[in-house]
This record gives sequence, C-alpha cells and structure tokens, in this order.
Amino acid sequence: MERTLTYAIDGADAASPVAQFLKKKGYSSANITALKKIPDGVLINDKPAYMIHPLFAGDTLTIHIVESVSSEKIPPTDLPLDIMYEDEDLMVINKPAGLPIHPSMGNYTHSLGNAVAGYFARQDCPFVFRCINRLDHNTSGLTIIAKHMVSGSILSTMVKRRLIRREYLAIVRGRVTPPCGTITAPLGRKPGSLIERTIDFENGESAVTHYETLDYQNGHSLLKLYLETGRTHQIRIHLKYLGFPLIGDSLYNPDMEYINRQALHSARLTFAHPITGEGMAFCAPMPADMRRVLEATER
Repeated sequence: MERTLTYAIDGADAASPVAQFLKKKGYSSANITALKKIPDGVLINDKPAYMIHPLFAGDTLTIHIVESVSSEKIPPTDLPLDIMYEDEDLMVINKPAGLPIHPSMGNYTHSLGNAVAGYFARQDCPFVFRCINRLDHNTSGLTIIAKHMVSGSILSTMVKRRLIRREYLAIVRGRVTPPCGTITAPLGRKPGSLIERTIDFENGESAVTHYETLDYQNGHSLLKLYLETGRTHQIRIHLKYLGFPLIGDSLYNPDMEYINRQALHSARLTFAHPITGEGMAFCAPMPADMRRVLEATER
C-alpha cells in the first residue's frame, strides 16, 4: 500500500519542526518512526528532510507512506464484500451478520479480515488490516477499515476521543419504558468468564448508551441507539440492564423465536475524514432478517 500526502505550509506553522507539525495532524509517534525508515518518506520542496527540519511559510511538505508487507496472520480469502465507500485512505464496509472481524482458532479463513485481504491480494497490493470500529460477529452493519498506518492512527484516536458517531438499530421484545433515555452503567468482565460482560459499579469501565424508540409493532420495539463509549457488548448488556434485552442474543437472551442472531445493526456512521477533514456520513438499511421480525409480529 502506497499513499502520498502533501501539505502546504502557511504562517501558522512557520518554524515548526516536521515532527511537531505531523503530530498536530494526528500522526502517532509510531507513524513518525516508521516514516524515518522509508526512503524519501519526508520531502520538503521535493528534497529529502529530517523530522527535526523546520518548516517555513510557502514550503510544501510531502509524506510518502509505503507499506510493503501484508498482515501475516490473515490469509486472503475470496469472500464477498459490500463496500459502501472507498478512497485512498479508508473503506466503509457493510458487514453481514455471522462474519467475525478477525480470524480465530477454528475459523482461520472466514472473517472480514480475510475478505479484505483477498480484495487487496487480487489487486496485488500489500495490505495491513486495521478495523476501526469492531462489531461482534453476529452484529451486522457499518465498519471502517483504515488503508494505511496514518489514517489508522488518526481514526483510532478519533474513536478514543468519541469523534466518530455510531448509531445502531435494535429490536427487543415488549414496549420499552421509558421510550427514550440514557443508560449509564459501568461494564466489566463477568467473574469466571472470558467472554461475558456484566454491570460492575465497583470496578467496571464507564459506559453510556442513548436510546430512542422508533416503532412498536405487535409486541416488539425497534430502537435507535447512540453510543458515547464503545465497550465490549455494551448495547447487549445495557439493554438487558434496562429490562429489554436484544432478541436472538444467544449469550445474554436466547429468545430465538423470530431471529437466530442478536437483532443489532450498525446503521449509521458520521465522522470527519482523517486526512481531509471533510464531514462524512454513511447509512446501511436494516437487514432482511431484522425486517422480517417486525413483519412476522404483525401476523
């Protein structure tokens, strides 16, 4: 994967060393270290420069990113991809339910990582898999893939600073009361389990979920949820804590009458582009299996 980024230096950044300027742009220390090792990785006015080199108004700073090695533990596989958007810096993919993000023991070739690796292998392009907002394997919907180390670093920082807005659709049994609100309850590991999470007011990490009822049809509520934090199983645990667990959740609420996976879909992402700063918004419609739940309850 190769990417060239060009910056026109104005008076506000005059006299700043290259490294300081790049850190202001969101480059990590690891990014800066890696660029030092790339031939012509840093150019000022088309001439090789060091990270300590000062910048002046009117300079053109060129960054050349080269990644020549692919992810070692993610073999490329020919799997379908629903690509909602792609440019030189990132991809937005609509992930189907039942597809994990990463390979694992016993499932080494059937994951989103394998599918993306295969996509780039067919282009004869080295690629390191960097998924920014990870989804449970049975959660469908939008996820962001960074295409190089710099966009990956900036997007990861945006997640930590809560600058990527994530909205989900969920289906629960019953009429949710109150119909909208905020769930604030810290999450931690369930004692004795490596997978399950639970509410833990003493040692858990802070977690905040906002929810709103969009529809109610014959016994089921369709909810829209917005996450302030992104803890493991956050929506699944918070809705259970509220008293309205996701239907189809084999781990926390095995109510499989209408659907055989948790009825949860990453429906909308909004964020600023990591390189250009342009505002971006993506929507993925509710998948057929969740639509059928609501249709089935009308019978």
